[in-house]
Amino acid sequence: MNLLFYKYQGAGNDFIMVDNRLLSFPKNNQNIINNLCDRRFGIGADGLILLENSNTYDFKMIYFNADGKEGTMCGNGGRCIVAFAKQLKIIDVKTNFEAIDGIHFASIKNDLVSLQMMDINHIDIFKTHTFLNTGSPHHITFQDNINNINVKEEGSKIRYGNPYFEEGTNVNFVEQINDNSFKMRTYERGVEDETLACGTGATAVAIAANKLNKTKDNHVKLSVLGGNLEVSFSKEKDSYKNVFLTGPAVKVFKGNITL
Repeated sequence: MNLLFYKYQGAGNDFIMVDNRLLSFPKNNQNIINNLCDRRFGIGADGLILLENSNTYDFKMIYFNADGKEGTMCGNGGRCIVAFAKQLKIIDVKTNFEAIDGIHFASIKNDLVSLQMMDINHIDIFKTHTFLNTGSPHHITFQDNINNINVKEEGSKIRYGNPYFEEGTNVNFVEQINDNSFKMRTYERGVEDETLACGTGATAVAIAANKLNKTKDNHVKLSVLGGNLEVSFSKEKDSYKNVFLTGPAVKVFKGNITL
C-alpha cells in the first residue's frame, strides 16, 4: 500500500498527518503506526493523526501515540489538524471538529491556530505536585533550574510510579519566569521521552499556575523547547472555562511511503 502523508509541527511537537476520509489506512495495526513514527527507520514523529469524516462536524480527529496506541487528546496535534484541514480545503478560518474528548472549536490565521480545550472543573493539589486532566493527564511540579533536569529519567520514574502505574501520566517540570510567563519541559507517555512541546501540558501548567496563585493573569505564556505557546481562560469560581491554546502549526513536508 502506498501512503500519501504530510508532516506538521506545532512548536516542535511533530505529527504524521493522513487524510483518511476514505478509511483506507490500517489504523488497527499498531506496528505500522509505531514504525511510521520511528525516527530512524520510519518517517519520525511524536504521533500520527488521521483526519476522517464526521456525520455532524467538519471532520474527526483520531490520534495515535508514537508507540502505535490510540491516545487521549493532543493539543498541538489538534492545532496541526486544523491547519491540515485548511490545506485540504475542508475548512476556511473557523471549525468545529470531533476528538476523543469531545467537540473542539478552533480558528486559524496564517500559521497561528487557536484551539478551544475542555473546561477544567477539578484540580488535585499535593505538597509536591499538582495533577489535572486537560484531555490528557498531567503531573506538574514547579521548581528552579529545570534546564538541569534529566527529563527522560525523572519523568519516567513519575510516569510509571505510584499512583499512575500502567495507565501512566504525562509529567511536566515548570520554572516561573515572571508574573505570567513560565518555562516548561515535558515527558510524554506514549512517546516515552521528552518532547519539544506539549499542548495539553501547556494548558495544564497555565491553569495550575493560576490555581496555585503563581499568576493572577488569565493569559499565560509558556516557553517550551520548540518555541512558544499561549493559554487563555476565564475563571468562574473553581472552574476554568473558555480555555484556548494558541501557537504555530506549520506544514514541514509531504511524501509517499510504502506500507
